[in-house]
Amino acid sequence: MLVLGKDDVAALLDPAALVDAVAVAMADLSAGRASAPHRIGAAVEDRGLLAAMPAYCPSLGLAAAKLLTVYPDNMVAGHPVHQATISTFDPVTGAPTAIMDGDLITAMRTAAASALSVRLLARPDARVLAVLGTGPQALEHLRLVTPERPFAEVRIAGRNLARAEQVATDAARIGIEAVVCGLDDAVPGADVVCSATSAVDPIVRAADLVEGAHVTAVGFVPDGGEVDPALYATSLVAVEHRDTTLRGWPIGAADLVRATDDGALRAEDVVELGELVAGTGTGRTDPRQRTVYRSVGVAVQDVAAASVVLRAAAERGVGRTVEL
Repeated sequence: MLVLGKDDVAALLDPAALVDAVAVAMADLSAGRASAPHRIGAAVEDRGLLAAMPAYCPSLGLAAAKLLTVYPDNMVAGHPVHQATISTFDPVTGAPTAIMDGDLITAMRTAAASALSVRLLARPDARVLAVLGTGPQALEHLRLVTPERPFAEVRIAGRNLARAEQVATDAARIGIEAVVCGLDDAVPGADVVCSATSAVDPIVRAADLVEGAHVTAVGFVPDGGEVDPALYATSLVAVEHRDTTLRGWPIGAADLVRATDDGALRAEDVVELGELVAGTGTGRTDPRQRTVYRSVGVAVQDVAAASVVLRAAAERGVGRTVEL
């Protein structure tokens, strides 16, 4: 079995290859080719969640399972909110083939799906990007989303100005110039808004958005959410998987479930990313139309990331082999 640590994964996980692999995985999921049961979660008293996310993606030739913890209060103590490992298996023999760190994979595959949504739904002339949040997702959204459109201005915003400044500094190290601003100033005028926060009250408000804006929302909280419910009622809404997203937490998105329960949005009007990839779903039809991608994370995205890592590891001879 191959063992790949954090540094290995960071060196092997190519962003462009990841977005392309996620597109393949999402198409498999929407077409019913992939096997990806709903995540299951064990509550750890009142501290956090331990979740299991297995999947098989035939077009990528890989089966994998992620074990993930979500501890929201860790941010206060300076610890990661999300921590994970991913195990991969040979789909022919069932033999375990690798175990790898899943922290960076979780951040990057989430951002890769957001980037895919930008590729599929954002206006071609989008020029201003706003990233809301200062956790690991912020930098990865900057890294993966910026190549999808010729952005002339990139904004980073969060409740903690010092953390936002640090994200901007980290972004500069990878060649991305971002200006730091307040949450109230980031959204107005932005063509693409990527929200990656733990907000339970809306920070992306319909009244602040320009016509034709595209929003990605990846926050994962038990109740409430980052996005103004009015935005769901007036926008084209895309998700990874309807049946998954429109279930209660910790499987789906509580805010989107509430929007459908309230009649603001019909489930049949929600399109899947994989349908857009395959051309079987309807995307943007008007440059003035607002679009929203609401993410909850699905296991085929982890399979996609693991496939990119394993292929690169084999090509470069990276990793340590152990006998179990």
